[in-house]
Amino acid sequence: MPEGDTLARTAATLRRWLAGREVTAAETRVDGLAAGRLVGRYVAEVEALGKHLLVRFDSGHALHTHLRMTGSWHVYPEGRPWRRPPSQARLVLRCGERVAVCCNAPVVELLTPEAVAVHPALVRLGPDVLGRPLDTAGIRRRARRRPASLALGELLLDQHVVAGIGNIWRCEALHVAGLHPWTPQGEANDVELEALMMHAARLMHASTVGRGRPAPRRVYDRAGRPCRRCGALVVARRQGPDARTSYWCPKCQPAAGAGR
Repeated sequence: MPEGDTLARTAATLRRWLAGREVTAAETRVDGLAAGRLVGRYVAEVEALGKHLLVRFDSGHALHTHLRMTGSWHVYPEGRPWRRPPSQARLVLRCGERVAVCCNAPVVELLTPEAVAVHPALVRLGPDVLGRPLDTAGIRRRARRRPASLALGELLLDQHVVAGIGNIWRCEALHVAGLHPWTPQGEANDVELEALMMHAARLMHASTVGRGRPAPRRVYDRAGRPCRRCGALVVARRQGPDARTSYWCPKCQPAAGAGR
């Protein structure tokens, strides 16, 4: 699933080419989506909220997409071949000489201003991890409402605590912080917890604004290979109800009671 940094880059691309432009045509394969209402409207803003993306229009309506594991947005000059087959396009917005194509997204919906304000997937989101300034105190308060026994590796993926962190950056942030993925959040003090969120934000922000090749991963997807910090072999195990794979260094991130 695309993480917050990927959504931030997608939003920046859409904003660059669509913001302030009139929608001259709209096509959709989504049943019940009244895409025709967008024709003649102007794109007012494009924003990423955690892993959600909103294209806002001058009418107050918002196009809400969630890409999950399969979706993507692409923008092309009119007449340029698409990277994906047209059959995968769930929504096509034409704004003059630019064409924005949303492919394979499981969630594509047009929301009224009133629906945006009460949408259950949006109003319950925690602070965006890429928000500036990051509301670390608010995130900490939300975290402390969760059970003290909840593992940090699961806490970081809870979008109601902090929005935008996915599996890559939870593993990388925990490694930078020197915290084991199964450490109960109640055993991390407030300073450690807020620092952990800042590490995730810093890593993701660097990924969002970085150019060229991405920075090498410290532990993510490196099971059985050396930790880039100490050389110990990285280990991996499924974690949480969604069985996402956590990667960590047993030397840099000792379990609670093992020298942390």
